[in-house]
Amino acid sequence: MSDETLLTMDERQARRGALRESVRRNPYTRVLMRGAHDLWSRVSNPEYRHEESELARLRAMPPHVPTVTDLPGFPVELVDAPSFLAMYLDIFRLERYQFKSQSTRPFILDGGANIGLITLYFKKLYPESKIIAFEPDPRIFGVLERNVHGNGFRDVDLVPRALWVSRQKMRFTSEGSWWGRMSRSGDTSNEQVETVRLRDYLDRPVDLLKLDIEGAETEVLNDCAGALGMVRNLFVEYHSFAGEPQKVGGLLQLLSGAGFRLYLAAPDPSRQPLIQRNVECNLDGALNIFGVREP
Repeated sequence: MSDETLLTMDERQARRGALRESVRRNPYTRVLMRGAHDLWSRVSNPEYRHEESELARLRAMPPHVPTVTDLPGFPVELVDAPSFLAMYLDIFRLERYQFKSQSTRPFILDGGANIGLITLYFKKLYPESKIIAFEPDPRIFGVLERNVHGNGFRDVDLVPRALWVSRQKMRFTSEGSWWGRMSRSGDTSNEQVETVRLRDYLDRPVDLLKLDIEGAETEVLNDCAGALGMVRNLFVEYHSFAGEPQKVGGLLQLLSGAGFRLYLAAPDPSRQPLIQRNVECNLDGALNIFGVREP
């Protein structure tokens, strides 16, 4: 006969109550119970189940196959699932590019807009924002147009030009999904694109300047040195080319000298960079640079 059988009803209830209280006070139990509750809340949510199903579909797709998804909350056309998934994680799930604006109508420059995910994110974040988005790749630009106009977003100017230090025509090389750049030595491309000068757009306060222009960032920002005081927040992806002198030191000095407090992150670091560096499309490194002006 167990001890539980010999106890009176009141004693049983008291013992069970003490056990429940002991479990409730245990920090490890609380963590497990909270985790189980959160997991159940997610899996029982139809939106969560739909998102996971759609992510699984996109992960199974081969590269460079166009499709449409509603993961951002509205239909978005994409040209390549792997690049879309990486951008979607950064932009919509982790919200790495969120910033605080003193205005409900911030002015944003999106250099290297690609299919428009950051532009779309900022229109969700600040529906009344004014955005100018630059994308030189003709095929990608068409997708950008359909994603912005097809979802009815207003006050977005789309510019089919590359950002540079002057207006001219330049040779352009495209991988076909998430990068395209001014052609460099060794690139095989007969395509030409028009360029515009970024400095011409810094004639008014800019709440956020985003630049992901695949190696042209150093020259473009040096050309804007005297006008960077117009920019309140910035994001720049610096690109390092294998076999060429690195310019990251000068770029960081330029930005800190312009009054930005800088925060740095490696988007795709080599696993053992002292032994072997990842080299893709002649790039042997990249650095995400976030800049803010302290109050």
